[in-house]
Amino acid sequence: MQPKLSPHLHLDRIQGIRLAEDSVENCRAFMLGHGIRNELVVEQIEGFTHCHMSSAWTAGFAPDNNTLSFQDHARDLTQEILWALLISPHLFEFKNLEALASGVRVRENIANAARKTALAFKTEAAERPVAFWQYVEEAGFILQPGANLITALISATQPEATGKLYDFSCYRASEYVILLGLAQEAHAHHPELFDALQKLNEVHAVRSGQFHEVFLHEYGSLAAPLPAHFFVPGDRLWFRNPDEASSDVTGYEGSWVIYMGGGLFSNFWKRDQPFTLTTKCVEIYHWRDGLQINGQGEAWMDERIVEACVADTLANPLKLEKVMALMMRMRDDKGIYAEGGCLDASREHPRQIDPSACELQLPLIN
Repeated sequence: MQPKLSPHLHLDRIQGIRLAEDSVENCRAFMLGHGIRNELVVEQIEGFTHCHMSSAWTAGFAPDNNTLSFQDHARDLTQEILWALLISPHLFEFKNLEALASGVRVRENIANAARKTALAFKTEAAERPVAFWQYVEEAGFILQPGANLITALISATQPEATGKLYDFSCYRASEYVILLGLAQEAHAHHPELFDALQKLNEVHAVRSGQFHEVFLHEYGSLAAPLPAHFFVPGDRLWFRNPDEASSDVTGYEGSWVIYMGGGLFSNFWKRDQPFTLTTKCVEIYHWRDGLQINGQGEAWMDERIVEACVADTLANPLKLEKVMALMMRMRDDKGIYAEGGCLDASREHPRQIDPSACELQLPLIN
Protein backbone atom coordinates (compact mmCIF):
# COMPACT_ATOMS: atom_id res chain seq x y z
CA MET A 1 0.00 0.00 0.00
CA GLN A 2 1.46 3.36 -1.02
CA PRO A 3 0.78 6.00 1.63
CA LYS A 4 -0.81 9.29 0.62
CA LEU A 5 1.24 12.18 1.92
CA SER A 6 -0.48 14.77 4.09
CA PRO A 7 0.39 18.47 3.76
CA HIS A 8 -0.50 18.89 7.45
CA LEU A 9 2.21 16.68 8.94
CA HIS A 10 4.31 18.43 11.57
CA LEU A 11 7.68 16.79 11.04
CA ASP A 12 9.09 18.30 14.24
CA ARG A 13 6.42 16.47 16.23
CA ILE A 14 7.79 12.97 15.65
CA GLN A 15 9.97 12.02 18.62
CA GLY A 16 9.46 8.27 18.99
CA ILE A 17 11.56 6.05 21.28
CA ARG A 18 15.00 6.62 22.80
CA LEU A 19 17.07 3.83 24.38
CA ALA A 20 20.17 4.38 26.51
CA GLU A 21 21.88 1.01 26.37
CA ASP A 22 21.01 -0.87 23.18
CA SER A 23 22.66 -0.71 19.78
CA VAL A 24 21.14 0.26 16.45
CA GLU A 25 21.47 -3.36 15.32
CA ASN A 26 19.65 -4.75 18.38
CA CYS A 27 16.86 -2.21 18.05
CA ARG A 28 16.37 -2.97 14.37
CA ALA A 29 16.23 -6.69 15.17
CA PHE A 30 13.68 -6.09 17.94
CA MET A 31 11.40 -4.07 15.69
CA LEU A 32 11.79 -6.55 12.84
CA GLY A 33 10.71 -9.30 15.23
CA HIS A 34 7.43 -7.42 15.60
CA GLY A 35 6.99 -6.91 11.86
CA ILE A 36 8.27 -3.32 11.75
CA ARG A 37 10.90 -2.78 9.08
CA ASN A 38 9.76 -0.61 6.19
CA GLU A 39 10.24 3.11 6.83
CA LEU A 40 11.70 2.51 10.29
CA VAL A 41 14.46 4.97 11.19
CA VAL A 42 17.02 3.84 13.80
CA GLU A 43 20.01 6.06 14.46
CA GLN A 44 22.65 6.82 17.07
CA ILE A 45 22.50 10.38 18.42
CA GLU A 46 24.75 11.60 21.25
CA GLY A 47 25.17 8.12 22.68
CA PHE A 48 21.46 7.19 22.56
CA THR A 49 19.63 5.01 20.05
CA HIS A 50 16.60 6.76 18.58
CA CYS A 51 13.81 4.85 16.84
CA HIS A 52 10.92 6.39 14.91
CA MET A 53 8.92 5.90 11.75
CA SER A 54 9.88 7.96 8.73
CA SER A 55 8.05 11.19 7.97
CA ALA A 56 6.70 9.69 4.74
CA TRP A 57 5.27 6.63 6.54
CA THR A 58 3.76 8.79 9.28
CA ALA A 59 2.22 11.14 6.74
CA GLY A 60 0.50 8.25 5.02
CA PHE A 61 -0.56 6.09 7.94
CA ALA A 62 -0.80 8.54 10.83
CA PRO A 63 -1.23 12.11 9.52
CA ASP A 64 -1.05 14.64 12.35
CA ASN A 65 -0.01 11.77 14.66
CA ASN A 66 -3.44 10.14 14.34
CA THR A 67 -3.19 6.59 15.72
CA LEU A 68 -6.90 5.69 15.68
CA SER A 69 -6.80 3.63 12.48
CA PHE A 70 -3.64 1.63 13.17
CA GLN A 71 -5.73 -1.51 13.63
CA ASP A 72 -6.38 -1.43 9.88
CA HIS A 73 -2.69 -2.12 9.27
CA ALA A 74 -1.22 -3.67 12.44
CA ARG A 75 -0.99 -7.44 12.70
CA ASP A 76 -1.61 -7.41 16.46
CA LEU A 77 -1.88 -5.15 19.51
CA THR A 78 1.87 -5.28 20.15
CA GLN A 79 2.61 -3.83 16.73
CA GLU A 80 -0.08 -1.20 17.19
CA ILE A 81 1.48 -0.08 20.49
CA LEU A 82 4.97 0.07 18.98
CA TRP A 83 3.78 2.07 15.98
CA ALA A 84 2.08 4.57 18.28
CA LEU A 85 5.27 4.95 20.33
CA LEU A 86 7.34 5.29 17.15
CA ILE A 87 5.29 8.21 15.79
CA SER A 88 4.81 9.90 19.15
CA PRO A 89 5.35 13.66 19.50
CA HIS A 90 6.43 12.86 23.07
CA LEU A 91 9.80 11.17 23.50
CA PHE A 92 9.40 7.80 25.22
CA GLU A 93 12.65 6.89 26.99
CA PHE A 94 13.78 3.41 28.04
CA LYS A 95 17.01 2.10 29.48
CA ASN A 96 17.08 -0.93 27.20
CA LEU A 97 14.97 -3.22 25.03
CA GLU A 98 13.98 -5.34 28.02
CA ALA A 99 12.38 -2.27 29.61
CA LEU A 100 10.66 -1.38 26.33
CA ALA A 101 9.30 -4.92 25.92
CA SER A 102 8.06 -4.88 29.52
CA GLY A 103 6.33 -1.52 29.00
CA VAL A 104 4.60 -2.84 25.89
CA ARG A 105 3.40 -5.94 27.75
CA VAL A 106 1.99 -3.80 30.56
CA ARG A 107 0.09 -1.71 28.01
CA GLU A 108 -1.29 -4.89 26.42
CA ASN A 109 -2.36 -6.20 29.83
CA ILE A 110 -4.17 -2.94 30.60
CA ALA A 111 -5.91 -2.79 27.22
CA ASN A 112 -7.02 -6.43 27.48
CA ALA A 113 -8.22 -5.98 31.07
CA ALA A 114 -10.19 -2.88 30.06
CA ARG A 115 -11.98 -4.88 27.36
CA LYS A 116 -13.04 -7.47 29.95
CA THR A 117 -14.08 -5.01 32.66
CA ALA A 118 -17.81 -4.60 33.40
CA LEU A 119 -19.07 -2.72 36.45
CA ALA A 120 -22.13 -1.17 38.07
CA PHE A 121 -22.21 2.63 37.84
CA LYS A 122 -22.81 3.96 41.34
CA THR A 123 -20.58 6.95 41.95
CA GLU A 124 -21.49 7.25 45.63
CA ALA A 125 -21.26 3.53 46.41
CA ALA A 126 -18.37 1.09 46.53
CA GLU A 127 -18.51 -2.68 46.67
CA ARG A 128 -15.98 -5.48 46.24
CA PRO A 129 -16.23 -9.29 46.39
CA VAL A 130 -15.96 -10.07 50.11
CA ALA A 131 -14.07 -13.29 49.50
CA PHE A 132 -11.12 -11.19 48.34
CA TRP A 133 -11.54 -7.66 49.74
CA GLN A 134 -12.34 -6.01 53.05
CA TYR A 135 -12.95 -2.32 53.76
CA VAL A 136 -10.93 -0.68 56.51
CA GLU A 137 -11.28 2.99 57.51
CA GLU A 138 -8.31 5.06 56.37
CA ALA A 139 -6.73 2.10 54.53
CA GLY A 140 -9.61 1.61 52.05
CA PHE A 141 -10.31 -1.72 50.35
CA ILE A 142 -7.49 -4.12 51.21
CA LEU A 143 -6.97 -7.79 50.47
CA GLN A 144 -8.48 -10.48 52.64
CA PRO A 145 -5.86 -12.67 54.35
CA GLY A 146 -4.52 -15.16 51.82
CA ALA A 147 -6.12 -13.47 48.79
CA ASN A 148 -3.98 -13.18 45.67
CA LEU A 149 -3.79 -9.63 44.27
CA ILE A 150 -4.30 -10.61 40.62
CA THR A 151 -7.23 -12.92 41.40
CA ALA A 152 -8.79 -10.25 43.63
CA LEU A 153 -8.53 -7.54 40.95
CA ILE A 154 -10.02 -9.83 38.30
CA SER A 155 -12.85 -10.84 40.64
CA ALA A 156 -13.74 -7.20 41.29
CA THR A 157 -13.74 -6.10 37.65
CA GLN A 158 -14.52 -9.10 35.42
CA PRO A 159 -17.98 -10.54 36.10
CA GLU A 160 -17.15 -13.97 34.69
CA ALA A 161 -15.11 -14.54 37.86
CA THR A 162 -18.00 -14.05 40.30
CA GLY A 163 -21.18 -13.67 38.25
CA LYS A 164 -21.74 -10.19 39.67
CA LEU A 165 -21.17 -6.53 38.77
CA TYR A 166 -19.58 -4.44 41.51
CA ASP A 167 -20.05 -0.73 42.23
CA PHE A 168 -17.26 1.57 41.04
CA SER A 169 -16.62 5.08 39.86
CA CYS A 170 -14.84 5.27 36.49
CA TYR A 171 -11.76 6.75 38.18
CA ARG A 172 -11.41 3.94 40.73
CA ALA A 173 -12.17 1.35 38.05
CA SER A 174 -9.33 2.67 35.89
CA GLU A 175 -6.98 2.28 38.87
CA TYR A 176 -7.91 -1.38 39.27
CA VAL A 177 -7.40 -2.04 35.56
CA ILE A 178 -3.98 -0.35 35.56
CA LEU A 179 -2.89 -2.09 38.76
CA LEU A 180 -3.96 -5.43 37.29
CA GLY A 181 -1.85 -4.83 34.18
CA LEU A 182 1.18 -3.98 36.31
CA ALA A 183 0.65 -6.90 38.69
CA GLN A 184 0.41 -9.40 35.83
CA GLU A 185 3.69 -8.18 34.35
CA ALA A 186 5.39 -8.14 37.75
CA HIS A 187 4.21 -11.67 38.54
CA ALA A 188 5.68 -12.96 35.29
CA HIS A 189 8.89 -10.94 35.06
CA HIS A 190 9.59 -9.16 38.37
CA PRO A 191 8.43 -11.46 41.21
CA GLU A 192 10.05 -9.39 43.96
CA LEU A 193 8.00 -6.38 42.90
CA PHE A 194 4.85 -8.51 42.76
CA ASP A 195 5.46 -9.65 46.33
CA ALA A 196 5.82 -5.99 47.37
CA LEU A 197 2.58 -5.06 45.59
CA GLN A 198 0.84 -7.99 47.26
CA LYS A 199 2.03 -6.97 50.74
CA LEU A 200 1.14 -3.31 50.16
CA ASN A 201 -2.43 -4.13 49.12
CA GLU A 202 -2.84 -6.31 52.20
CA VAL A 203 -2.56 -3.20 54.40
CA HIS A 204 -3.15 -0.09 52.29
CA ALA A 205 -4.99 0.87 49.09
CA VAL A 206 -3.08 3.26 46.84
CA ARG A 207 -5.73 5.48 45.27
CA SER A 208 -6.59 8.86 43.76
CA GLY A 209 -3.70 11.35 43.80
CA GLN A 210 -1.33 8.90 45.43
CA PHE A 211 -2.07 6.30 42.75
CA HIS A 212 -1.20 8.84 40.06
CA GLU A 213 2.07 9.75 41.79
CA VAL A 214 3.15 6.17 42.50
CA PHE A 215 2.15 4.29 39.35
CA LEU A 216 1.81 6.74 36.46
CA HIS A 217 3.57 9.25 34.25
CA GLU A 218 1.58 12.09 32.69
CA TYR A 219 2.64 13.46 29.32
CA GLY A 220 1.31 16.45 27.43
CA SER A 221 -0.02 19.65 29.03
CA LEU A 222 -2.33 22.58 28.30
CA ALA A 223 0.77 24.58 27.42
CA ALA A 224 2.00 21.82 25.07
CA PRO A 225 -1.03 19.65 24.24
CA LEU A 226 -0.85 16.29 22.53
CA PRO A 227 -2.42 16.00 19.07
CA ALA A 228 -6.18 15.50 19.25
CA HIS A 229 -6.10 12.01 17.70
CA PHE A 230 -2.94 10.65 19.31
CA PHE A 231 -3.53 7.74 21.70
CA VAL A 232 -1.38 4.77 22.69
CA PRO A 233 -3.13 1.55 23.77
CA GLY A 234 -2.90 1.28 27.55
CA ASP A 235 -3.10 5.04 28.13
CA ARG A 236 -5.54 6.44 30.68
CA LEU A 237 -7.19 9.71 29.74
CA TRP A 238 -9.87 12.16 30.79
CA PHE A 239 -12.77 13.48 28.74
CA ARG A 240 -14.12 16.62 30.39
CA ASN A 241 -17.77 17.63 30.49
CA PRO A 242 -17.61 21.22 29.18
CA ASP A 243 -21.17 22.01 30.30
CA GLU A 244 -21.00 23.70 33.70
CA ALA A 245 -24.54 22.87 34.86
CA SER A 246 -24.52 19.12 34.15
CA SER A 247 -20.93 18.75 35.37
CA ASP A 248 -22.24 19.40 38.89
CA VAL A 249 -23.98 16.01 38.87
CA THR A 250 -21.76 13.51 40.72
CA GLY A 251 -20.14 11.18 38.22
CA TYR A 252 -20.74 13.46 35.24
CA GLU A 253 -17.86 15.89 35.73
CA GLY A 254 -16.20 13.98 32.92
CA SER A 255 -15.13 10.45 32.11
CA TRP A 256 -11.92 8.48 32.78
CA VAL A 257 -11.26 5.83 30.15
CA ILE A 258 -8.56 3.49 28.91
CA TYR A 259 -7.58 3.58 25.25
CA MET A 260 -7.77 -0.07 24.25
CA GLY A 261 -6.45 0.22 20.70
CA GLY A 262 -8.38 -0.38 17.53
CA GLY A 263 -9.89 3.10 17.76
CA LEU A 264 -11.85 2.09 20.88
CA PHE A 265 -12.10 3.47 24.41
CA SER A 266 -13.30 1.54 27.44
CA ASN A 267 -16.95 1.54 28.46
CA PHE A 268 -16.93 -0.06 31.90
CA TRP A 269 -20.73 0.12 32.20
CA LYS A 270 -21.50 -1.44 28.79
CA ARG A 271 -18.37 -3.28 27.78
CA ASP A 272 -20.06 -4.71 24.68
CA GLN A 273 -20.47 -1.11 23.46
CA PRO A 274 -16.98 0.41 23.65
CA PHE A 275 -16.70 4.04 22.69
CA THR A 276 -15.15 5.50 19.59
CA LEU A 277 -13.82 9.03 19.85
CA THR A 278 -17.02 10.22 18.15
CA THR A 279 -19.49 8.33 20.34
CA LYS A 280 -17.66 9.37 23.52
CA CYS A 281 -17.73 13.03 22.54
CA VAL A 282 -21.41 12.88 21.57
CA GLU A 283 -22.41 11.14 24.80
CA ILE A 284 -20.70 13.74 26.96
CA TYR A 285 -22.19 16.58 24.90
CA HIS A 286 -25.71 15.33 25.57
CA TRP A 287 -25.28 15.12 29.32
CA ARG A 288 -26.54 18.72 29.26
CA ASP A 289 -29.83 17.41 27.83
CA GLY A 290 -30.16 14.66 30.43
CA LEU A 291 -29.80 17.05 33.37
CA GLN A 292 -32.87 16.91 35.63
CA ILE A 293 -33.83 18.43 39.00
CA ASN A 294 -35.86 16.35 41.46
CA GLY A 295 -38.46 17.55 43.97
CA GLN A 296 -35.77 18.21 46.56
CA GLY A 297 -33.87 20.48 44.19
CA GLU A 298 -31.15 17.88 43.60
CA ALA A 299 -29.61 17.45 40.16
CA TRP A 300 -29.61 14.00 38.52
CA MET A 301 -29.00 12.55 35.07
CA ASP A 302 -31.72 10.91 32.99
CA GLU A 303 -29.74 8.43 30.90
CA ARG A 304 -32.77 7.62 28.75
CA ILE A 305 -32.83 11.19 27.47
CA VAL A 306 -29.08 11.10 26.88
CA GLU A 307 -29.33 7.87 24.87
CA ALA A 308 -32.16 9.24 22.72
CA CYS A 309 -30.26 12.45 22.01
CA VAL A 310 -27.08 10.54 21.15
CA ALA A 311 -28.95 8.32 18.68
CA ASP A 312 -30.56 11.36 17.04
CA THR A 313 -27.24 13.19 16.66
CA LEU A 314 -25.41 10.17 15.27
CA ALA A 315 -28.16 9.81 12.64
CA ASN A 316 -27.98 13.48 11.61
CA PRO A 317 -24.70 14.32 9.77
CA LEU A 318 -25.08 18.09 10.04
CA LYS A 319 -25.88 17.96 13.73
CA LEU A 320 -23.04 15.50 14.35
CA GLU A 321 -20.58 17.80 12.58
CA LYS A 322 -21.65 20.72 14.78
CA VAL A 323 -21.38 18.72 18.00
CA MET A 324 -17.96 17.30 17.12
CA ALA A 325 -16.62 20.72 16.15
CA LEU A 326 -17.41 21.88 19.68
CA MET A 327 -16.32 18.79 21.59
CA MET A 328 -13.03 18.28 19.73
CA ARG A 329 -11.69 21.54 21.09
CA MET A 330 -9.06 21.32 23.82
CA ARG A 331 -10.68 21.57 27.25
CA ASP A 332 -10.64 24.75 29.29
CA ASP A 333 -8.48 24.98 32.39
CA LYS A 334 -9.85 23.80 35.74
CA GLY A 335 -12.81 25.84 36.93
CA ILE A 336 -13.32 27.53 33.56
CA TYR A 337 -16.32 26.84 31.32
CA ALA A 338 -15.97 28.96 28.19
CA GLU A 339 -15.06 27.88 24.66
CA GLY A 340 -13.32 24.60 25.45
CA GLY A 341 -14.44 21.12 24.47
CA CYS A 342 -13.95 17.73 26.10
CA LEU A 343 -10.44 16.80 24.91
CA ASP A 344 -7.65 16.72 27.46
CA ALA A 345 -4.16 17.86 26.58
CA SER A 346 -2.44 14.97 28.36
CA ARG A 347 -2.46 11.21 28.80
CA GLU A 348 -1.21 8.93 31.59
CA HIS A 349 0.81 5.74 31.20
CA PRO A 350 2.31 3.28 33.70
CA ARG A 351 5.78 3.64 35.12
CA GLN A 352 8.36 1.09 34.01
CA ILE A 353 8.72 -2.04 36.13
CA ASP A 354 11.34 -4.16 34.36
CA PRO A 355 13.92 -5.26 36.97
CA SER A 356 16.68 -3.49 35.03
CA ALA A 357 14.87 -0.13 35.08
CA CYS A 358 12.09 -0.22 37.67
CA GLU A 359 10.65 3.23 38.40
CA LEU A 360 8.17 2.28 41.10
CA GLN A 361 8.76 3.55 44.61
CA LEU A 362 6.00 1.98 46.68
CA PRO A 363 4.80 3.65 49.89
CA LEU A 364 6.39 2.35 53.06
CA ILE A 365 4.33 -0.18 55.00
CA ASN A 366 4.11 0.45 58.75
